[in-house]
Amino acid sequence: MRQSVPKFRPLYEKRNALIASTPELQGDFWRRVFANAPAEVDEYILPSDAAILGQSLKNLTVERFEVDDQGNGEPRSLRFTFEFETGDENPYFEDAKLVKDFYWRREVTRTAKGKRRTWEGLVSEPVRIHWKKDMDPTKGLLDAACDLAEAEKKQGTGADRKKLPEYERLVKKVEELEAEKANAEDKDDDDEEGDDEDPLAGRSPAGVSFFAWFGYRGRDVSAEKSKEAEKEEEERWAKIAKGEEVDLDEDDDDDEDDEEEDDLEEAEIFPDGEGLANALAEELWPNALRYYGEFFSPPSTCSSAKPDH
Repeated sequence: MRQSVPKFRPLYEKRNALIASTPELQGDFWRRVFANAPAEVDEYILPSDAAILGQSLKNLTVERFEVDDQGNGEPRSLRFTFEFETGDENPYFEDAKLVKDFYWRREVTRTAKGKRRTWEGLVSEPVRIHWKKDMDPTKGLLDAACDLAEAEKKQGTGADRKKLPEYERLVKKVEELEAEKANAEDKDDDDEEGDDEDPLAGRSPAGVSFFAWFGYRGRDVSAEKSKEAEKEEEERWAKIAKGEEVDLDEDDDDDEDDEEEDDLEEAEIFPDGEGLANALAEELWPNALRYYGEFFSPPSTCSSAKPDH
C-alpha cells in the first residue's frame, strides 16, 4: 500500500479538477455518490442525514496524510475533508468545512495475570459541528463528546477523565442512547404485523446519526505510547529472528474478565467509527465515479463493477 498511495494521488487530483471544472458536477457529484453509497456506508445514513448531505454537501476529499510523495509514512492514517454550502444554502449548521483525522495507533498491554495483548486501530479527536437552532440530529451527543475532549485538554496529561462532570454527562447520554436503541430493536422483534414499511428502514447500526461519527475517538492511545509499542514489537521480532523465546500474544477470547477496560469505551458515541472510516476511504472514495454513474443507471441483478482505478 505504501507505494500505491503516491501512485493514485494524481488520479484523484484529476478527478477533483474534473468535478470542479464541470458546472453540471459542481455541488452535485458527491451528493449523488452518497445517495448511491455502498451498503457499508449507506446503512449509517439516516433519512435526516441524507437530507443534510443531499442539500448541503459540496465536496469530499480523503487523504492518507501521513504518507509523503516517496511513499514513506503510515498509510492507514486517514484525513476526511467535507466541504458544505454556507449561509441560507445550509440550514443545518454554520461550518463550511469539517476535517476529521484518524491516526493509526498500536498499543501493547499486560493483563493482571501478566499476559501480553496487542491492539491496533484508528484513533481520532471529536470534531465539533456548529448546529443551527434545533437542527442537531445527534441530539447533543456530538457536543457532549467535544465538551469532554476539551475539558480533558484543560486538565492536562494524566488527569482522571472519570472525575470530570463532562464525562459523567456524556456517559449518561450514551447509556440513554443504548437503552433507546435496545427498546427500538425489541419493538421491531415484537412487531409481527408486517407493515408495508420496513420497520428497520432508516435505522443506523450505530443507533445514532451519521454526523455523530465526527465524535468518534477510539482507544486512548497517544502517538508516544504507539511509538513505544512499535519499538517493543520490533525488538520482539528481532528476538524471534534469533530463535529466542518471547511472550505470545493472548487470544482475544482468553481471560476476557482479566482485561482492563478503556474508559473511553463508556463514552464512545459512535462505536463503529473505525469501520465507517475505512468504508469511506476504501470503498466510497476510490469508486466514487462508479457510484455516481450508477445513480443514473437502472438496477441490475448482476454486478461486474470494478474500482475506478
